[in-house]
Amino acid sequence: MSDSLKDIGAKYDVVVIGSGLAGLSCANMLARSGHSVLLLEQHHQLGGLAAWFKRKGGHIFDVSLHGFPVGMIKTCRKYWSPEIAAMIVQLKGIRFDNPQFSFTTTFDREDFTRILRERFKIPQENIEGFFNTARDMNYYDDQSMTIRELFEKFFPGRDDVVRLLMEPITYANGSTLDDPAISYGIVFSNFMSKGVYTVQGGTDQFIGKMRDELTKNGVDIRTRCPAERIVVEDQKVSGVIANGQVIKCRSVVSNGNLLSTIHKLVGDEHFSPSFIGETTRVRLNNSSCQVYMGIRKGEKIDYVGDLLFTSTAAKFDSEMLRSRNITSRTFSLYYPETRPGSDMYSIVASTNANYEDWAYLPEEEYRASKQELVESAIDALGKYIPGVREKIDYAEAATPKTFQRYTLHERGASFGTKFEGLKSSMGLNNEVPGLFHTGSVGIIMSGWLGAANYGVIVSNDVDKYLRS
Repeated sequence: MSDSLKDIGAKYDVVVIGSGLAGLSCANMLARSGHSVLLLEQHHQLGGLAAWFKRKGGHIFDVSLHGFPVGMIKTCRKYWSPEIAAMIVQLKGIRFDNPQFSFTTTFDREDFTRILRERFKIPQENIEGFFNTARDMNYYDDQSMTIRELFEKFFPGRDDVVRLLMEPITYANGSTLDDPAISYGIVFSNFMSKGVYTVQGGTDQFIGKMRDELTKNGVDIRTRCPAERIVVEDQKVSGVIANGQVIKCRSVVSNGNLLSTIHKLVGDEHFSPSFIGETTRVRLNNSSCQVYMGIRKGEKIDYVGDLLFTSTAAKFDSEMLRSRNITSRTFSLYYPETRPGSDMYSIVASTNANYEDWAYLPEEEYRASKQELVESAIDALGKYIPGVREKIDYAEAATPKTFQRYTLHERGASFGTKFEGLKSSMGLNNEVPGLFHTGSVGIIMSGWLGAANYGVIVSNDVDKYLRS
């Protein structure tokens, strides 16, 4: 037996595979409801893409692009603890700089209304109509309208307005203009309520407090313990194989990639042909590249904003946004107050990316391309922080291959699947009783908040199944 499974229980009500925010939230709620819960994580730390790592020079880098809606406070207070909710604070300045416009905003409805009216000269009725339409969208709406059609309805011919409204959401969830409008409207409206928020204290402390809460509620947590197979007997879930050992359970929640869950962990033979046919139409979302830059201890940088959306492209183009020929980046700036008691600064540059552009490069070319990623990010940052190169004493890059390696997501899909994946995700238990999925799919791919809330939604479904 592997040490990671030492003293494992004879049987559990639920095994949760994967510890992203959806998996963590689901496990916590089920444990609160009195169920015995085993949480399996293949990595040595919890959090999934809500991750961090340490490097020489005293640097701690947060992996996820920091920034989520105010709703995260309510979610954490209700489903986790007031202490965890208290870590969430508002970002002061979201800055845009591209050939079409340049300004700083609080990224909420009031300020966006002012900007659209004063800078972009959009009629008030168009602005109100757009915001109200986006706000009123929900999953059960007609899904035929695309994001492109939504913008054309209220801002015809205005690619500058499209860039303002669309670019940040594309960074948040990989949306393109041809995705369903509701997959945009729901996410956008969440941000517009009260701006953008982040975790004060760092991802490591945030996830650490979540781990403490899980332990207090009785969740059996096992890291370095990859799930190899979900066992199906008599057409329902009966266990999980992890590190070569069968673990009996009444239900399984996969927080892994949806398609990996279906095709690899369970197997097509356990699903109806019609269900498998539907999954063939589920598209994986795109991936990401990031560059982590640490400022030498003792050096300081001036405040230039908390999130900085930069681009040299003439207009918004989701394909260009993913290209290896990088024209657009988002810089997340972590000042000392982000980690109270620290005097360190760090900066993370994020770009959307295509897995295919990185996965098949010869090793030497891959390493050279990663270094070019670092150098070009530092060069781009120098426009906003003059002399920053001399202040950076550590830098490294992550690519879609990196994300695939550490998260096991198919093709490094940072944002899970496209919108059509939600139906398959929610329908697993109808195909294989006791089988559930939670994670980044469709509307629910709205970052930390969407993941946590979907975890809670699925926990309610699992609870009903177990009590039935």
